[in-house]
Amino acid sequence: MSKVVIFGVLDTAELAHYYLTHDSEHEVVAFAVHAEYLKEPYFHGLPVVAFETVEQVYPPDGFDFFAPMTGRKMNKNREQIYNDAKAKGYRLISYVSSKATLFNNPIGDNCFILENNTIQPYTTIGNNVVLWSGNHIGHHGQINDHVFFTSQVVLSGHCVVDSYSFFGVNATIRDYLHIAEGTLVGMAAAVTRNTEAWGVYVGNPAVKKSAFSYDVY
Repeated sequence: MSKVVIFGVLDTAELAHYYLTHDSEHEVVAFAVHAEYLKEPYFHGLPVVAFETVEQVYPPDGFDFFAPMTGRKMNKNREQIYNDAKAKGYRLISYVSSKATLFNNPIGDNCFILENNTIQPYTTIGNNVVLWSGNHIGHHGQINDHVFFTSQVVLSGHCVVDSYSFFGVNATIRDYLHIAEGTLVGMAAAVTRNTEAWGVYVGNPAVKKSAFSYDVY
């Protein structure tokens, strides 16, 4: 059990507070936001403090941190807070739902893994990965850092997913594929071939719609 500060006061932070409170041994003690967004002093009855000075109020030798953010800018926003919190000296916890199915899978820090995810044996999960509810993650795979799965995604066996990738609802990935850095897989897309970095893939079978800059997502 640890005492945890959550980054944010929007929906994802609110959900993280619920999950940690009702389905973990951790105790949420506060929220942190950037000073320019600090509008109210309390959220769910807990203090809200400026992220810029959070370590002065909740020092990392006594408190842990959790940044369960969305995939905006292809996970770059979440990566920035992740790196900033580590630079302040915090240990970042991961939350794995008690209703997820795992098989001793190695999982990194600051991961947010919700209910009804199945992660089959011999698959590893990197740091700062979000698996929203109901995904199937196949065996002998590798998901690298700063990746976001929405819901009901099927990632078949022996796949490698590079950092900054994003998977829309109901996407399907064939086995033995390499999903390159910054791939955006659209909703209900069926990927049957390796992808190229920073491409958008849509359709069944999925085709590369365009290359893009993560700054526009």
